Amino acid sequence: MPSLPFALLDRWISPAPDPRKVAWIGAQDFAHRGLHDVAVGGQTPENSRAAFARAIAAGNGIELDVQRSGDGQPVVFHDDVLDRLTAETGPLERRSAAQLGAITLSGTAETIPTLRQVLAQVGGKVPVLIEIKSDRKTRIAALCLAVRRVLEGYTGPHAVMSFDPRVSHWYWRNSPHTVRGLIVSEGEDRALPGKIRRRLSLWHARPDFLGYDVRDLPSRFAAAQRRRGLPVATWTVREPEHDARAEAHADAAIFEVADALS
Repeated sequence: MPSLPFALLDRWISPAPDPRKVAWIGAQDFAHRGLHDVAVGGQTPENSRAAFARAIAAGNGIELDVQRSGDGQPVVFHDDVLDRLTAETGPLERRSAAQLGAITLSGTAETIPTLRQVLAQVGGKVPVLIEIKSDRKTRIAALCLAVRRVLEGYTGPHAVMSFDPRVSHWYWRNSPHTVRGLIVSEGEDRALPGKIRRRLSLWHARPDFLGYDVRDLPSRFAAAQRRRGLPVATWTVREPEHDARAEAHADAAIFEVADALS
C-alpha cells in the first residue's frame, strides 16, 4: 500500500477519471503496432494498414505510434529515422507527409500512412491507443495540437499516451475530454530517486490510465494507481509468463504474437 501522504497527494493532484470515461480500455486487448510480422522484412509490417486490417478482422484493439512529419502532419511510424523500416535513411521530420506516404515499408507495397488515413480505416470498429513519440527537442504543443486536430470529430473509442508526461499534461489542459495515458517503464530505476521521478511524472501528467511495462509487474506503484481507478494496459506481452502477469496485474494487454500471421 502507498503511504497515506502519497495516496492523498495522488488523489488531490492527479485525481482518478470518471470510470465511464475509461471503461473501454479494459474491455479488450490491443495489438502492438497492429497484428504484424514481428521480424522486419515480413509481408505485414508494423504500423501498416495491413497490420491494422488484421487487428480489426480479429476484433483486437490497436496500439500505434505517431510522429510529426516535416509539414506538421501526424504520421503513423515508430522511429524518428527511416533507416530500420524502409530503404530510405535520415530523420523522418525532414520529409513531408506526402513524401513519407510514397515510401514503402520493409520491401512491401505498404507505405507510411497518416493518422487521418488510419482512423478512416478503423472507423470506430475497434478501440485505438495512440502513442505520441517525443524527445527533448520535440515541440510538444505543436505535436499534440496536430494530433488533436485529426481526432476532432472522430467518435470511435481512442486515447493518446506517451512516456513524456508533458503530452498527457497538454491534453489535460487543452483537451480534457480526450482519454490520456502515461507510459511507465521502471527498468533498473526502482530505488528511491526512481520512485520520486515516477510520482512527479504522474502528478505532472494527470493521466486517465497507465501503460505499464509488463516486465515491471507486479508493481506497487501500478497497483496503487489501479486500485484508485486508473486502468493499467501493459506492454509488450509476448510470452506465456507475460500473459499471466497481464491477467493478474493489469486491465488490458498490448500484445505481439510471433506466429499470428503464419
